[in-house]
Amino acid sequence: MKDTHREPASASSNEPRTLAIDIGGTGVKASVLDGAGRMLVERVRVATPYPCRPRILLRAIADLTTPLSPFDRISIGFPGVIRDGRVITAPHFNAKAWSDYPLEAAVSRRFGKPARLLNDAEVQGLGIVAGHGLEVVLTLGTGVGSAIFDNGALAPHLELAQHPIHKGGTYNDYIGNDARLAHSLKKWNRRVLHTIEIVYSLLHYDMLYLGGGNAANIVVDLPENVRIASNDTGITGGIHLWDEGVWAVGRL
Repeated sequence: MKDTHREPASASSNEPRTLAIDIGGTGVKASVLDGAGRMLVERVRVATPYPCRPRILLRAIADLTTPLSPFDRISIGFPGVIRDGRVITAPHFNAKAWSDYPLEAAVSRRFGKPARLLNDAEVQGLGIVAGHGLEVVLTLGTGVGSAIFDNGALAPHLELAQHPIHKGGTYNDYIGNDARLAHSLKKWNRRVLHTIEIVYSLLHYDMLYLGGGNAANIVVDLPENVRIASNDTGITGGIHLWDEGVWAVGRL
């Protein structure tokens, strides 16, 4: 099914170019976007380094993006709770090393360019949502990411991944990548459908989008108001971090 995206501004040679970085528990991806949010170069990817402490990740990002075309500013999606440019939680990395880490400022200093940072599921959602009604994004990757939009406006961040869902386990435990590998594809898909039912009972959304690398492993029929989104939106959604209306909410 064709994805629904926000309408970006028209491109212009005078508009700033944005280095968009999508940090995940498995891989770090990046590309440079034009003023309309289109990728100017093919995205590049490297495996997420482990142990993934801040200094190690910054070096990996620098090495990854060196071959890319010039850019004027940076957008970053990170898998954790983000507040005022700082990492509050980093459940897939060394939590202690990342606690209250000013990643936005660190990336800006490293590259000498202005940077903006949001949760990775929120960045992906900015590249997906149509802006009508209550729209929810779940990203299925190493863990589970979530974002909620009300008529296109980003809602305060809710870490659904950390909420108990089954026998004391969280969404991460139930449908994260470890669960996918531990069970048959059929059983993991049943769990995804059950999660969709629970999220609907919580939020009564108008549309749910499934993103992340493991969305490609969904082989069951989905409800009419559930769609699979392109994983590239984790990068292209970065253009909207520079929409001032979005950013005013994202900093809350």
